[in-house]
Amino acid sequence: MARGNGATPAAVAPTTPNGAPDGGPILSIRDLRVSFPTEDGAVQAVRGIDLDVNRGELVAIVGESGSGKSVSMLAAMGLLPKGAQISGSVKVGGQELIGASAKAQRSVRGQRMAMIFQDPLSALNPVHRIGDQIGEMLDAHQKLSKQAVNTKVVELLELVGIPQPADRTRRYPHEFSGGMRQRVMIAMAIANDPEVLIADEPTTALDVTVQAQILEVIQRVQRELRSAVVFITHDLGVVARIADRVQVMYAGRSAERGEVHDLFRQPTHPYTVGLLSALPQVGRSRLLPIPGAPPNMLAPPSGCAFRARCSYAQDLCAEDPPPDLRPFGAAETACRRAEELAGVLQP
Repeated sequence: MARGNGATPAAVAPTTPNGAPDGGPILSIRDLRVSFPTEDGAVQAVRGIDLDVNRGELVAIVGESGSGKSVSMLAAMGLLPKGAQISGSVKVGGQELIGASAKAQRSVRGQRMAMIFQDPLSALNPVHRIGDQIGEMLDAHQKLSKQAVNTKVVELLELVGIPQPADRTRRYPHEFSGGMRQRVMIAMAIANDPEVLIADEPTTALDVTVQAQILEVIQRVQRELRSAVVFITHDLGVVARIADRVQVMYAGRSAERGEVHDLFRQPTHPYTVGLLSALPQVGRSRLLPIPGAPPNMLAPPSGCAFRARCSYAQDLCAEDPPPDLRPFGAAETACRRAEELAGVLQP
């Protein structure tokens, strides 16, 4: 994608063939909020996050379980239950998805935006052949002959590194290993050359060797398709290996955002330091767990949600409204004491 400087005030901004501003992010999220009504009140799963991802870029979203990583991206995909209350803005190539009709969302899902799920065994239909399932993705968005579909399916399986792809199209999910099933999921996700690819902890259930292979496949797909990739994970080791930028989430909000090397070298939020301190490293005698537990999202605490677990918290950290990301050094941080703690925060 060409990257222009935008238009003058009197001109119309140049756009890509799909309508996205030329040079702007292909995925743009603003003030996304998601809550789930329950008998005890509304669970505030996502409480106002922003995210931009450019074409060909891999942005990792990290945080503990329950931080809102997966829910935010499922909301962006339009895959949450009907009872979910969603507000904010999600744009893919300039096309608004929040509030769009079901038909408009379906036209985007699987074509311009696709998702690789964590558990391929439950995501794949056990009674349909692999080739047929990938072919359905092509039929849903492209007008191709049966022969063209079959050829494309074989090409996709070959791209993701499945041996003997022509033969494997006739196999069922249970005939594949966990790593091979995840490769099939990747093939399905990229069938229509999506502009945005969301990977929801795609290596969690895999052993280290297979995990490395899947990461290589995702990176290869990113390079060849120039897709924008959002990689959801709690594994900072994976983040260090593949990400361009990182967004750290805690209790439904963004705690820190920046280039991956800056985050590992000089984190600006105590929560990020806690995550890095819990990461196994050569020469480290023991891991340092983050004390306490995440807050109850039925009634999130005032101010910074991490303050009850933070050894640097002061009275100002409890003040509302909750802190938003703001520029600090080479990154963006939501810590109100970032200036005071500069040079003190070390993983």
